[in-house]
Amino acid sequence: MCVVTTAQPRTESLDVQPTPLALLLLGREADPRSERGVECPGDLPSPSDPDLVERARAAKEKLGERVFVLGHHYQRDEVIQFADVTGDSFKLAREAAARPDAEYIVFCGVHFMAESADILTSADQKVVLPDLAAGCSMADMATAEQVAECWDVLTDAGIAERVVPVSYMNSSADIKAFTGKHGGTICTSSNAKKALDWAFEQGEQVLFLPDQHLGRNTAVRDLGMSLDDCVLYNPHKPNGGLTVEQLRAAKMILWRGHCSVHGRFSIDSVRDVRERIPGVNVLVHPECKHEVVTAADYVGSTEYIIKVLDAAPAGSKWAIGTELNLVRRVAQAHPDKEVVFLDRTVCFCSTMNRIDLPHLVWALESLAEGNLVNQIQVDSETESFAKLALERMLALP
Repeated sequence: MCVVTTAQPRTESLDVQPTPLALLLLGREADPRSERGVECPGDLPSPSDPDLVERARAAKEKLGERVFVLGHHYQRDEVIQFADVTGDSFKLAREAAARPDAEYIVFCGVHFMAESADILTSADQKVVLPDLAAGCSMADMATAEQVAECWDVLTDAGIAERVVPVSYMNSSADIKAFTGKHGGTICTSSNAKKALDWAFEQGEQVLFLPDQHLGRNTAVRDLGMSLDDCVLYNPHKPNGGLTVEQLRAAKMILWRGHCSVHGRFSIDSVRDVRERIPGVNVLVHPECKHEVVTAADYVGSTEYIIKVLDAAPAGSKWAIGTELNLVRRVAQAHPDKEVVFLDRTVCFCSTMNRIDLPHLVWALESLAEGNLVNQIQVDSETESFAKLALERMLALP
């Protein structure tokens, strides 16, 4: 019999203190600036509870018109079935604002979307996010501190006064507020061209936050710029990794951010699907990389993707480059057409999928019992400047 023993390392003489980053990676600490919360108070229903659907329905019926449930297109089917309205982030925020009689707005989406709803709704309404950990990797790629530092870099380069910030809807309330405070506007993937046209009427250069791909694709495809007109600002490098000359010469200063879902599609994905499915139409979201957008047949927002499929002839073939829940739902709605995911490897939005049926049931039942949970609140100063930026977008022609 062979007995193997493992020697234990001697640590009593070592004065080693783990860094905050190490503790964060080990799950023993939290960063309140990037993590809005990773737990819900109270116990969630079991995901295997066969009565979850009935419990959600009963709680929603009990609340009646006091609650209005919003469901983003990327939500899973088990959640979207309880949505009063479905749509993209800005459509849902506007729908919330159009329901002033609803006491509770339950937003089945991610954190920045719920913030936008809180900004656009009245002070009497309460916006609830079923899981506070439902964030957005893209939105988190631009923090208020990083953007303030970037503005200092532009100021030192002598160009800040001629730069107009344009921020994608997929950004935090802090970034929207920065945009409003510095004379800029918000855009969606549907109206990015209009927003950039407006911005270049106000100034000579644009700082586009936080999605580099939407900014680049809109500038090159829709405004006729060249790739050389765009520079990439990396917040993790001194001066963004750019020289003063590069900053002064650029028309578009793109923030180094991207969508973790749309960023995965590659030119190889397009080539592969064309080989596998002769005659296929490639339809992608403008958050995809420039080479993917250039190789596609159709490019547009989530709402555009749905409209194109609705109008497509029976028997047509489509490969769609966007989040899988939406692709699957569109495919089910059009059995007369061949609809496939652009990439062979399926990819859900992991943070969007944090909003599952147990979390929704927990939120609805808590509200029905008179307990306000997971309220999303934007402070008054941030809300004021963010709303200013949103109102500039609403005023676009």
